[in-house]
Amino acid sequence: MSHPFATLTPDLVLDAVESIGYLSDARVLALNSYENRVYQVGIEGEQPLIAKFYRPERWSDAAIREEHSFSAELAECDVPVVAPLQRDGETLFEHAGFRFALFPRRGGRAPEPGNLDELYRLGQLLGRLHAVGASRAFEHRETLTVDNFGHQALTTLLDGGFIPKSLLPAYESVARDLLGRLDELFARRPYTAIRLHGDCHPGNLLCRDDSYHIVDLDDCRMGPAVQDLWMMLAGDRQERLGQLSELIDGYQEFHDFNAAQLPLIEGLRALRLLNYSAWLARRWDDPAFPMSFSWFGSERYWGDQVLTLREQIAALDEEPLRLF
Repeated sequence: MSHPFATLTPDLVLDAVESIGYLSDARVLALNSYENRVYQVGIEGEQPLIAKFYRPERWSDAAIREEHSFSAELAECDVPVVAPLQRDGETLFEHAGFRFALFPRRGGRAPEPGNLDELYRLGQLLGRLHAVGASRAFEHRETLTVDNFGHQALTTLLDGGFIPKSLLPAYESVARDLLGRLDELFARRPYTAIRLHGDCHPGNLLCRDDSYHIVDLDDCRMGPAVQDLWMMLAGDRQERLGQLSELIDGYQEFHDFNAAQLPLIEGLRALRLLNYSAWLARRWDDPAFPMSFSWFGSERYWGDQVLTLREQIAALDEEPLRLF
């Protein structure tokens, strides 16, 4: 049985864009995206647009519209974000069974790892994002929890048959030990969940013309504020302490940061590791995944995962990062 994206041909992409009133110049460029399908589409006499076709059955219409509403709310508050374009007051469209949205093309470069000046400015941007995010809650999008990013992820992996039999006992043992530690950690560190970007790695905060903007809110969800901050940090402990100080100094110009969330960083890193493997497993029926992640299922990959999860358990025993 073919995957639904198999029918998403260049002609269908052009027809979808033209179905809401744009005139294409017949140029279509597939962009790097796995979860959804994203294309740059040339428009007659205008700048190209970015067409994003949502993965079927991942989000409800209400959840996608909530993402779009969050983008619009940020833009109204002058937070630089690439928000979807509207046509007759609508941002989510449907064509030939595919739901899609259109965005202005906005390129840029990712932040330089460890650059303290950039981290201060990124902190300002994320503080502005969270000041808006904390003003209300999502109704249709999930909350990041140990259950859905950890326990459910492990169930997916154990049920999927991807882990080699030779490594299955070791992986299951270390993963269950890690999840027990994460259950305890998050129980000890309650927090107020806010609306987040959700996948805030440096590639989703781009610089162009000496200013930063936010892209790709596809994974926005409720969760602890520090989830959108920890992926900005790189290097050894001393380097990360200095980076954290700059990031939070900028952040607190626009939104208060609760330092009691800092001990969650290594727990959130662990959840991202578990959820990434589960994401690959859940998407394996999409031909793009075996083609691009051929190493998934190999003994080397899962052996490395066993070691990585053990290192995460050890990281949970280390002194958390702190503010100067």
